[in-house]
Amino acid sequence: MTLDEIAAITGGRLVNADPAAVVTGPVEYDNRALLPGGLFVAFAGEKVDGHDFAGAAIEAGAAGVLGTRDTGRPGIVVEDPLRALAALASVVVSRLPELTIVGLTGSSGKTTTKDYIGQLLGRLGETVAPAGSLNNELGFPYTVLKATTATRFLVLEMGARGIGHIRYLTDMAGPRIGVVLNVGAAHIGEFGSVEGTARAKGELVEALSEDGVAVLNADDPLVAAMAARTSARVVSVGEAAEATVRAVDVTLDDRGRAAYTLVTPAGSAPVRLAVTGRHQVGNTLAAAAVALEAGMAPAAVAAALGEVGIVSGRRMDVFDRADGVTVIDDSYNANPSSTAAALHALAALGQGRRTVAVLGYMAELGEHDAAGHQEVGRLAAVLGVDRLIAVAGNAAPILAGAATEPAWKGEAVLAADQAEAVAVLRADLRPGDVVLVKGSRYRTWEVADALRADAAGEEVGP
Repeated sequence: MTLDEIAAITGGRLVNADPAAVVTGPVEYDNRALLPGGLFVAFAGEKVDGHDFAGAAIEAGAAGVLGTRDTGRPGIVVEDPLRALAALASVVVSRLPELTIVGLTGSSGKTTTKDYIGQLLGRLGETVAPAGSLNNELGFPYTVLKATTATRFLVLEMGARGIGHIRYLTDMAGPRIGVVLNVGAAHIGEFGSVEGTARAKGELVEALSEDGVAVLNADDPLVAAMAARTSARVVSVGEAAEATVRAVDVTLDDRGRAAYTLVTPAGSAPVRLAVTGRHQVGNTLAAAAVALEAGMAPAAVAAALGEVGIVSGRRMDVFDRADGVTVIDDSYNANPSSTAAALHALAALGQGRRTVAVLGYMAELGEHDAAGHQEVGRLAAVLGVDRLIAVAGNAAPILAGAATEPAWKGEAVLAADQAEAVAVLRADLRPGDVVLVKGSRYRTWEVADALRADAAGEEVGP
């Protein structure tokens, strides 16, 4: 598009620019990631103002700068860059009629499942499904604007912290295939209840047209009930007998990796996953349903599922250290449901070994804060975790929850911060231990990074 076209689409004003100048590269809000011909979007943040990097962006080859003020460089001035990106994304989608858009949401597992879908669809044609959780009002249009005329599939993750958020995203780029994974306690502080979360997540299937497909988790009653909220054809997935695409005869190996038989209307095929966690069965079933709708045969889907891996960091990333310690880095984010899944994975992988769970605070639980933390602590005790380390005082209810399980014989430790948690681990870890690291966003990242650094060759010790 020309800068003049982009200005018209976004309701912006051209400044210092040739109207006929063409944007041929990607849209970026990090000037370090720009490619020649790209469009640099400047946001004025609390600590960093992107407008200050306009000169560097133009010097790097950007065709123009889109921001809220004239930087003295070629560009477009708009009132709201986020709204401008949304408008631009909508027009790009309208110009790509052959594009198949897949949208997915859920309280947990969105990013991992998005990565799996991207890996499967990539076998059928050019697919845009970038790593990371680009699921908000910035990341969503940013992902859309990576699509080109060569793109066959666009996989979009959709997050929500309130009613109307997903509707805003689907209005921008409406999917033909919509996937809802689960409804849990993530962001329950914003939604007020899991029923409120379900109302928000269901906006995805409401946006589907009659010729669309809604992929719904048959094992989650709140998700299964969304079938009544869509005019699209429904494909249910899960282990329930009534699921359209289901898994039967699920087993786990000594690394906590699942194997199952994939059952579909077009036939069955054996699946053996290379990723850890019993919960990956549900994630991969959702991905399988999308791939089947895109034209893959069941045998091809099953074979591809056996090769999918972790793409986005800090999500069930299992690695072995030279000293014999195994680490499960699932530290990207946490809520009661995802932490429960991670604890089950720890228990499965740690059979016959000492297990250690390093758990940080789970944010955005609102009035359910104490109960949510106690719930995961109690589960850790029920599963027989040998050592439970809560990171920082706001995670202390995890230990209180574990203490309510009278049969638990494990050890509970409250670390004042991540540095203390690392010190405790380095003083005590021994060969054969399995360590899970989990917490909301940055709250356990330093712990995971320290364990990874040790795996790279540093001595483990105080």
